[in-house]
Amino acid sequence: MNRKFLSGRAAVAAIIAGAVLTGCATPPKPLYDWESYQPQVYEYFKGESKEAQIIALERDLEKIKAAHNAVPPGYHAHLGLLYASVGKSDKMVEEFQTEKQLFPESAGYIDFLLKNKTPEAKQ
Repeated sequence: MNRKFLSGRAAVAAIIAGAVLTGCATPPKPLYDWESYQPQVYEYFKGESKEAQIIALERDLEKIKAAHNAVPPGYHAHLGLLYASVGKSDKMVEEFQTEKQLFPESAGYIDFLLKNKTPEAKQ
């Protein structure tokens, strides 16, 4: 009788250990969904096509929203800068306001950009 009790306890302990290890094996969900944001920033600094970058970022933004994930800080600000560089100041303001709403800590910088309408927008 004592043997059955011990083997039963061992089985329960093995099941619990398996459940705990399975839970630990699942990686946590990332805080932000970056998609191709970082490569697009690199393309921006290389001087690549602004229109192509806008298309890529807008496409990725739709993917992020469809997956119910969070956009990383700077995403909308960068998209706003791209819009400014192609002369779409209405879209620039919209993206800057979205950045400010999602990340209130960016308000000082976004307000500065809006006040100066960015160098690209003055061209």
